Amino acid sequence: MNTEKVAKYIIDWLKTYAENAKVKGFVIGVSGGIDSALTSTLCAETGFPTLCVEMPIHQAESQVTRAEEHIKQLKSKYPNVSDTRVDLTTMFDDFVKSVPKIENSTKVNLSLANTRARLRMTTLYYLAGINDFLVVGTGNKVEDFGVGFYTKYGDGGVDLSPIADLMKSEVYELSAFLNVPNSIQIAAPTDGLFGDSRTDEDQLGASYDELEWAMRMQDNGKSQNDFTGRQKEVYTIYERLNKINQHKMVPIPVCEIPESLK
Repeated sequence: MNTEKVAKYIIDWLKTYAENAKVKGFVIGVSGGIDSALTSTLCAETGFPTLCVEMPIHQAESQVTRAEEHIKQLKSKYPNVSDTRVDLTTMFDDFVKSVPKIENSTKVNLSLANTRARLRMTTLYYLAGINDFLVVGTGNKVEDFGVGFYTKYGDGGVDLSPIADLMKSEVYELSAFLNVPNSIQIAAPTDGLFGDSRTDEDQLGASYDELEWAMRMQDNGKSQNDFTGRQKEVYTIYERLNKINQHKMVPIPVCEIPESLK
């Protein structure tokens, strides 16, 4: 990948989109992860006002530290970058106390993890609304169109997605080119939605490099029967996630009423 040309292309795309939409700037949730770090840097490069938002909910200190380091670096380099911190922990805790309880802890934990993402989406849209900004998505191609590893109407609820055509490996390439802090580049990817130390790989059962491979194999028309051993295991994981998460990747189904019934 020609990192310099790709970076410029995305930056120009962001600028053109903002100009056509007649908005004043961008707002991005910054988590301390590689995707939000790259996205916020690309937005900063446009020259448009770029608001970086920290939204901790019982967050691990390491994630908070990385996010703060990144924002500090951005602000020192780009005068158009500002930041704010909205601690959603109390709001989340109040929500947990208010909703009905069930015995299935797995379903509860997953629903609450998605609730964290949706509270953050709501916060970003509030800040976008009062500033005339766009909410910028941070999902990459593997997450958004491969395994559907995001929350519908959470981190999937955005106005535009500048890095959604980049594989995770390409995200790392661009991040290195744009001097994203090394602490973020070497950190194990995590969505941070469960309040513990689990990584994306722990949840997915495969690394992003493996999932990228599987995504390419599926695009090339391969099937499980073409592989053995770990490759077959990874391809099976990818295929299952791709199938069960199609509801995130396709347009919302609309019941179209036949004209004869109207």
